[in-house]
Amino acid sequence: MDTAKPTIVVTGVSGNLGQRLVQQLSDYKVVGIDISPPTHSQIARFVALDLGVEESAREMLLLLRDVQPVAVVHLAFVIDPQRTGVLDVDRMWRINVAGTARVMEAISEANRNAESGIRQFIFPSSVSAYGPDLPTPVAEDAPLGAHTLPYAIHKQESEMVVQQRAGSLRGCSVFILRPHILAGATVENYLMGAFRGTPNGKGPSAARWRQSGRRLPCILPFGRKYLDNKIQFVHVDDMARLIAWILNREPEARRVTILNVAGRGEALSFEQCIALANARLLRVPGKWTMRRILQLLWNWNISAIPPDAVPYMTGQYTMNTDRLQEFLGDDYKRVMEKTNLEAFADSFPSN
Repeated sequence: MDTAKPTIVVTGVSGNLGQRLVQQLSDYKVVGIDISPPTHSQIARFVALDLGVEESAREMLLLLRDVQPVAVVHLAFVIDPQRTGVLDVDRMWRINVAGTARVMEAISEANRNAESGIRQFIFPSSVSAYGPDLPTPVAEDAPLGAHTLPYAIHKQESEMVVQQRAGSLRGCSVFILRPHILAGATVENYLMGAFRGTPNGKGPSAARWRQSGRRLPCILPFGRKYLDNKIQFVHVDDMARLIAWILNREPEARRVTILNVAGRGEALSFEQCIALANARLLRVPGKWTMRRILQLLWNWNISAIPPDAVPYMTGQYTMNTDRLQEFLGDDYKRVMEKTNLEAFADSFPSN
């Protein structure tokens, strides 16, 4: 390791955002944590650690004491059950919610006697923590109302953990970032998969469909409102730039800073997204039918879109990002390079 550079610990370093973030951190030594090693070699050290296991709290503490980082970026989170193979919801909770608590416990203990301890803790939450039906773009003080989808519920519960424990981190400032749907050519998540029509299940039928170039339709219930519903996106590289920008500034004096994060400009309608993705639209009679179809595709291992995601695919939830713009000031357009439209369009380079 280059001892002249300060150290940053990144959990979930092998994920897409983790790999994009590392590219933004050339001025730091990055110690990466994940279950599986990353495909890139731009980190100074990799530690295989399962944060869903209770003993990981002690292992995390020992690591923090050893490498003495200036910041911890906590990206480790099960988003796609099919892709990660973590289909058990209790297991997901232990990784997502209990794992977040373990990381914070380790930071608190590491900072107990450290002369120059961990100064920043960054946790990306999600727009989904607000819930799937918002009448107007919400600001950061809006109540959280996640339901139905385990990922969204776990993001909300993890936020509660972070906010409740922030005061025990002994001088470490805390950032909670609430990004809208991550987009970009390298991004894979269930909503982007729905627009792409990717048969991203792990079954043999899905493999045959992918090999033949066959696409699944984008499914929505009948009714104009489902096409008119608005949605925002944030390019994964903009999200990485934002985290790096925060790491490069002086830590906040306030205990917790919460920021909504979305691309610049206007939100898109689902109808616009379907057209930009050149997707085939299948209209069905109601949410129940839509859920039933997604359940069958899930059971057959053809699609990785969880049936519990239906409220988030048929609802409207957008955010006000005025606080983010004020926070970034003159750097806003440099950090958040992409508009919502540009971020989404970059996810379909072949169209």
